[in-house]
Amino acid sequence: MSAIAQLPALSDKIARLYTTLATIGSEHAPAALSSSLAVEDMVITDAILRNGHSIDIFTLDTGRLHTQTLDVLARVRSRYGYEIQVYTPDPEAVTRYVDQFGVDAFYDSVELRQRCCHIRKVEPLARALAGKSAWVTGMRRAQSVTRRELPEREYDGQYRLWKFNPLAGWSEAEVWQYIRQLDVPYNPLQDQGYRSIGCAPCTRATAAGEDLRAGRWWWEDPEHKECGLHKRPAVAPLSPQRKAS
Repeated sequence: MSAIAQLPALSDKIARLYTTLATIGSEHAPAALSSSLAVEDMVITDAILRNGHSIDIFTLDTGRLHTQTLDVLARVRSRYGYEIQVYTPDPEAVTRYVDQFGVDAFYDSVELRQRCCHIRKVEPLARALAGKSAWVTGMRRAQSVTRRELPEREYDGQYRLWKFNPLAGWSEAEVWQYIRQLDVPYNPLQDQGYRSIGCAPCTRATAAGEDLRAGRWWWEDPEHKECGLHKRPAVAPLSPQRKAS
């Protein structure tokens, strides 16, 4: 039975997701999904692999992820027979940071936290996206105040490629409907109150009524809670029909 038939309440959104991914794979190749292995990314991973879309999938192993997060890689391999490509930070850059500031210096200031994120996430992302024409993410507008204006598609001036956020208009409940009904693998920490998961020392479970991303860098103001992977585009969004020159 198809995913659309199993989830009639989400049929329109699932159909749109599948159509969007098919278009990305055929018209914007080479394309890739950057997966944090969170439930949103697992919805897109399932959609890509279920339908055979020509979109690569990669993740960033920062060196400080929870064991449960990394275990999702094996679960994807077992379920779909697919090996998610893993990118890691430059070990020399990590060593320099730790030697100069300390292993957990990101607690000391936003600047040091962002510098750590740049080494462990942003630089590896740049390598992963090199040569790609399209970048797919699992971001949603309802995740945080920094994502309220998130478009479904935009041209990313930093990486000079099309960026697609096909779940931008999905709710958290809709994401979980897809995950539960189709038995999609996911991080078990998300059953323990971890609604948004990053590096282990920068993530905690959230309490009832807290914002979804309240457990990320909880010592900082909400307006700062991005790691630098998803900066707003430096140029106005363009028509995504063709790759920009």
